[in-house]
Amino acid sequence: MHIKDFPLIPMQPEAPRIRTRLPGPKVKALTARDRRVTSPSYTRDYPLVVDRAIGSVITDPDGNLFLDMTAGIAVVASGHSHPYVLDAIRRQSERCLHMSGTDFYYESQIELAERLVKSAPMKGKNRIFFTNSGAESIEAALKLSRYHTGRQHVIAFIGAFHGRTYGAMSLGASKVIQSQGFKPLVPQISHVDYPNPYRPVGHEKNVTDHTMREIETVFKHKVSPDEVAAIFVEAIQGEGGYIVPPDDFLPRLRELCTTHGIMLVCDEVQSGMGRTGKMWGIEHSGVEPDMITSAKGIASGLPLGALIARQKIMDWPYGSHASTFGGNPVSCAASLATLDLLEAGLMRNAETVGDFLIKHLQNLAKEFDVIGDVRGRGLMAAIEFVQDRSSRHTFAEFRNGVVQECFHRGLLVLGCGESAIRFCPALTVSERQIETAITIMHEAIKAVQQRRQKGEAA
Repeated sequence: MHIKDFPLIPMQPEAPRIRTRLPGPKVKALTARDRRVTSPSYTRDYPLVVDRAIGSVITDPDGNLFLDMTAGIAVVASGHSHPYVLDAIRRQSERCLHMSGTDFYYESQIELAERLVKSAPMKGKNRIFFTNSGAESIEAALKLSRYHTGRQHVIAFIGAFHGRTYGAMSLGASKVIQSQGFKPLVPQISHVDYPNPYRPVGHEKNVTDHTMREIETVFKHKVSPDEVAAIFVEAIQGEGGYIVPPDDFLPRLRELCTTHGIMLVCDEVQSGMGRTGKMWGIEHSGVEPDMITSAKGIASGLPLGALIARQKIMDWPYGSHASTFGGNPVSCAASLATLDLLEAGLMRNAETVGDFLIKHLQNLAKEFDVIGDVRGRGLMAAIEFVQDRSSRHTFAEFRNGVVQECFHRGLLVLGCGESAIRFCPALTVSERQIETAITIMHEAIKAVQQRRQKGEAA
C-alpha cells in the first residue's frame, strides 16, 4: 500500500482520562510480579504499565489513558503504533524475519542504507554500519575512529550520555551511578566541559571559549593532538539536560578537528531523525561531522541503530566488525516507513509544533520563578527548575515532585540533567495535545508549590 493510503497523523483517543486511583489494581499486581524477577538496575520513575498505545496516548491495564510526552524516550518518532509503520512491519514479517545482513543481502537493508547515507550532512560519498542500539553505534564509532586514524586517545564531554556498554559508558560523564563499581573503564579518554549557555562557568561570558581552552589544556598537559583519534559530541546534549550549545561551538570544534586530523563524531541518537525539525540536529549549525551515530527514532520503536561515516573513513577490513541482528529486515522496513513519514510531513510538524511547545513553555516560565530556563529545538525541549534565578542553583527535589504530580494527572514526562524536565513527544503530536500537557504541567507546578508552602515534601 502507498503512504497516501494512510493518515499522516492517526486519530487518537482523548487523553488523559484517569479512571482509578494510581496505580490501579491490575498495575499493582503486574509491578509486584516484575519486581520479583527483573534487574534492580532498571530505572522506573513511576508505576506506568503499558497495555496499548497509539500516537501520543497510552492505556494501562486498568483502563487509564495517559498523554505521553516521552515517546519511549524519543524512540517512537512516528508515534506509538503508526498504521503505516505497522503495515510495513507486517508485510516484511510475512516475507523474512532474519538473515543477518553482515553475512548475506536483502533489499530492505540496501534501500535503507542508500536513503540514510544520502540524508547525512556530510558532502560526498558515505557508508553505513547497522547496529541494534545507540550504544552499539557509539562502540562502532569508537572502534572505527581508532582504526582509521591509528590513534588511541578520545575526548568527550562532561554531562554526556552515550550508552551503557563499556566504551559508551567510558565516553559518558553524566551520572556517577552509571559507572560506579564498573571500573576500570576504557582507557585514554579525557572529558571537558560541554558549553552550557544556561549555566556559565565562573564569570565567563563566552562558554565556548572556556570549552576550547579546556581542550587546549588537554593538548598541552595530557596528550598531543596528533594522538587524539576523535572528539565525541552531542549536537544537543540529551540526558545532560537538553543543552543547546552556543552557535559558535560546533563550527569551532569542527575547525579544531580539521586542523589536527581528529575525527568529529556527532552523537545524534536522541537529536536525529527529524526531532529538531531537521533530519539531524547538527544541521542547525551548518557543520559537517566525520561520523554520525543514530538509533532511537530511526525505526519508530523497533531495535535499530546506525553509524554513518564518510566513505574514505570507513576503511576497516573484511571481518573486523559485524553484528548478527544489526539492520535486521523487519527493523529496516520500519525505518523505511519512518523515513517516508518524515518526508511526508512529520519533520515539518516537529518544527512547527516544536515552536508552539517552546513558546508555551516560555509563557509558563514567565509565571513561575522556579523555572530557570527554557531550551531546545523542535520537539526536543526542556524546562529546568531552580531554587532562584540569580544563582541558578538546581532544584532536583522540586523537579521530581512535578514529574510525580504530572503522572497522577495523566501526563507522562521524564527528567534529564540535574533538575530539568524533558519534552520529547512523538513527531505526530498535535498543538491541542501540547496545550493539554502545558495545562497539566501548570497544575502540577502549583500543587508542588502549595505542598512546599505547607511544609510538606515536594
